[in-house]
Amino acid sequence: MTALRARRSAERVHSKAGARIPQLPSRRVENPYPPMALLSSDQVEAIHQASLHILENLGIEMMNSRALALFESAGADVDHTTMTVRLDRGLIAEALKTAPSSYTLTSRNPARRLTFGGNIINFTLVAGPPNVHDFERGRRAGNLRDYRELVSLAQHFNCIHMLGNQVCAPIELPANTRHLDTYFANLTLADKPFHVSAIGRGRALDGITMMAIARGLSLDEIASDPGVGTIISVNSPRRFDEMMAEGLMTMAEFGQSVCITPFTLMGAMSPVTLAGALAQQNAEALFGIALAQLVRPGCPVVYGAFTSNVDMRSGAPAFGTPENTKANIASGQLARRYNLPYRTTPGSASNAADAQGAYETLMALWGAVLGHGNLVYHAAGWQEGGLTASYEKFIIDVEMIQHMMEFLRPIVVDDGELALDALAGVPTGGHFFGEPHTLERYATAFYQPLLSNWQNYEAWTEAGALDATQRATSLWKKALAEYVQPPMDADRREALEAYAAKRKDEIGAGEP
Repeated sequence: MTALRARRSAERVHSKAGARIPQLPSRRVENPYPPMALLSSDQVEAIHQASLHILENLGIEMMNSRALALFESAGADVDHTTMTVRLDRGLIAEALKTAPSSYTLTSRNPARRLTFGGNIINFTLVAGPPNVHDFERGRRAGNLRDYRELVSLAQHFNCIHMLGNQVCAPIELPANTRHLDTYFANLTLADKPFHVSAIGRGRALDGITMMAIARGLSLDEIASDPGVGTIISVNSPRRFDEMMAEGLMTMAEFGQSVCITPFTLMGAMSPVTLAGALAQQNAEALFGIALAQLVRPGCPVVYGAFTSNVDMRSGAPAFGTPENTKANIASGQLARRYNLPYRTTPGSASNAADAQGAYETLMALWGAVLGHGNLVYHAAGWQEGGLTASYEKFIIDVEMIQHMMEFLRPIVVDDGELALDALAGVPTGGHFFGEPHTLERYATAFYQPLLSNWQNYEAWTEAGALDATQRATSLWKKALAEYVQPPMDADRREALEAYAAKRKDEIGAGEP
């Protein structure tokens, strides 16, 4: 009987091989539960006061003369020799008054419009790794083919709401113009919002302009209905470099979304204690938010957090740790103190799409959800501490995100769900398999995983004994085969191509 059951189970798996990958429908994800509070209100206030002390007395280095002038004109204490800015608490308070508590981003497909703030959660594709990996082609430097494939995977899976800033760098293309090729790929292979590079004014403005072209808008029009965002990475401790500051100000000038994210690794770029790291993170985030509001009051901003720790034996970054998870939750409390949308990240330091990668990511993902993150950045595909975008890890992460989405569905309690008639119809010691209540609901009663395997051991062995990572390889290949490129108006596509070609000529001629 065991062998017969195994064969039948294997036959069922084989018969489903031609079916499309099961996934959750596209929907807005809301967190219906109260946020977790690791810090007391007194502790939140103590961190707030400590960060004001940092801003008022220690200051932040701002390596951009235009930003220094803005701060000085607003009444900040600016030392031009050291490029240090000291902000009083009144200036911070005034900036926070104009920062919106929520806002929307609209891509070229209005149905993909995203809300940032409140209880809404948005998950993004991994961004920034120089390398890519899959189990068939191995680890390699990023290239345009990989870039296009990973964007296509993000478009295919409904639980990925947004693209990050360059899922990998296509190194075969010129470094000063490759952002135009990646923006074009984002806009033609997907119809979801995306993050642009903010390394300088040119890259930021190119991204804004290309999204405006794809939507048929002018720059004035997109300023009032933003379509792209960026991540401003602070060079912690307490330094904003010239190019990032320029990108921040450009995004703010044109009314686009700006997420200020300090890179506070405890023991390296911040104090080794969580309270000290949070105080530094808070000061750096508030400084960047204030700059955005000085450029354009009302500019949409996100309170970004990226506090984790290092391995004190080697100095290597660690993610998905208990400290990282607590920081994800506590940072949400700080963002809510200022009534700002909140960005967080579920990272992992694992070098492979393995058990370590899964449990570290899930640990940090719980912190992101319990902390009520609105922008869960690097949610799918992050590997090797952010140095590699992994195809298999992308699939594993999609499975975990979908699990989390289903967990966030509220429990329904009504007459149909209480099932008293079904309970009355089944005798003691019986079963509910054939009960009408079950038959009416069995197809949709439970979450259907895309990666998990629930066969018994014999059937699993007969089907090839593939572990989750091996099954993930088959799934990303199948997803690419299923992928359908979203339609785009031919005139707008031609306009995008023309703009990219013009900008490449300008940049080649030495223009910014």
